[in-house]
Amino acid sequence: MSAEETLILVKPDGVARGLTGEILRRVESKGYRLVDIRLVTADRSLLAEHYAEHEGKPFFEPLLEFMSSGPIVAIRAEGNRVIEGFRALAGATDPTVALPGTIRGDLGRDWGLKVQQNLVHGSDSSLSAERELKLWFS
Repeated sequence: MSAEETLILVKPDGVARGLTGEILRRVESKGYRLVDIRLVTADRSLLAEHYAEHEGKPFFEPLLEFMSSGPIVAIRAEGNRVIEGFRALAGATDPTVALPGTIRGDLGRDWGLKVQQNLVHGSDSSLSAERELKLWFS
């Protein structure tokens, strides 16, 4: 089978808590290849384009505010079924119910804020991965 690529983001909360290395370790331990890594301070236009499908929703502005609150580590990862595999590795969006053994289940928690700070993002489909990788690695 041919390898696919995905975008993984270590969000500002993960970077601020010093979890980037642990997250990268888990990605590599799963057998995925890190193709490119960048430390990025994302501006509003990049974030608005990345999260365009959420525009108009009540959490859109708090999400952009959170994602622009500090550095983000953008990762281009490659591997067989890496999109599906990383999303399983990341765990449920809500860290409170994310299973132990997942990134969010082991390292995340609900901080009671306006927007869920859940450490990582992973593309949800091959179409999303293609679009998101162009945004973050143009």
